[in-house]
Amino acid sequence: MAKKLRALATRALPAAVGERLARDYEAHLSPEDRLLSPDEIATAAEGCFAIICTTADRFDRALIDRLPASVKLLATFSVGHEHIDLAAAKARGLQVSNTPDVLTDATADITLLCLLGAARRAWEAETLLREGRWVGWTTTQLCGTQVSGKRLGILGMGRIGRAVAARARGFGMTIHYANRRRLAAEQEQGATYHDRPEDMLPHCDFLSLNAPSTPDTHHFLNGERIALLPDGAIVVNTARGTLVEDNALIAALTSGKIAAAGLDVFEGEPQIDPRYAPLPNTFLLPHIGSATVETRNAMGFICLDNLDAVASGRPGPSILT
Repeated sequence: MAKKLRALATRALPAAVGERLARDYEAHLSPEDRLLSPDEIATAAEGCFAIICTTADRFDRALIDRLPASVKLLATFSVGHEHIDLAAAKARGLQVSNTPDVLTDATADITLLCLLGAARRAWEAETLLREGRWVGWTTTQLCGTQVSGKRLGILGMGRIGRAVAARARGFGMTIHYANRRRLAAEQEQGATYHDRPEDMLPHCDFLSLNAPSTPDTHHFLNGERIALLPDGAIVVNTARGTLVEDNALIAALTSGKIAAAGLDVFEGEPQIDPRYAPLPNTFLLPHIGSATVETRNAMGFICLDNLDAVASGRPGPSILT
């Protein structure tokens, strides 16, 4: 029997994914499920042909150059790949893969959860109950913002943005969007296109950030763009934390310029700006956009499909380099 190839997973994997990895490869798993240091990754990768990593693992040029020559594939358990220096990987001949197309529905669902949670003051309401401070129904208690019939602006109309739009239409929302290019009419579904995001912002009772993290989108939501939003707008971010300039958003939430925010992602996570926590008009989640059993299994299986392909000399289904 041929010796199994060795593969390293930097974090614990869903049970079904870990079982398949252990069946087909000599699996080196992370039983403690903690973030490994670059030194630990470089050491643990010795003799491995592939590494399954996450967005928390920063594979910069320094780490990539330290990886053993045996490593041929870096499979990230994510769609985003800003944590990997693709140019350094390509220069080294290291293939990199991601997990596209399987996060769409789960992330769009969490976007609507954040939108509704922020609009209807869900955190305040739940806290009132859990702390035993609710004394009964009143006419003015916890009145939030109605979603039905409002205007939703979407920055980034890819698969997830379009899925968010489809769900929002079920609430009778009018859709505006800004994207690198205009969609075909059958994909627009009646949405209004804005060539410049700045032209879209005045039409946003709600703003959903669904764009990837790139140099162009870094700190997209800054003070200047917040000023373009209608007073009392609500902001949702389920894309990447780097799209938001925290100082500007926190100031706008504090002043009331922004009525509320629903956030599933944060710059510098898992450390987040501590000023968010005490704000009553925030609905905060710990980056759970893809956290369904079905989605996480599908992500893991795409990682393994890429391992199988590279191991057998075939093109992988989602190779980036």
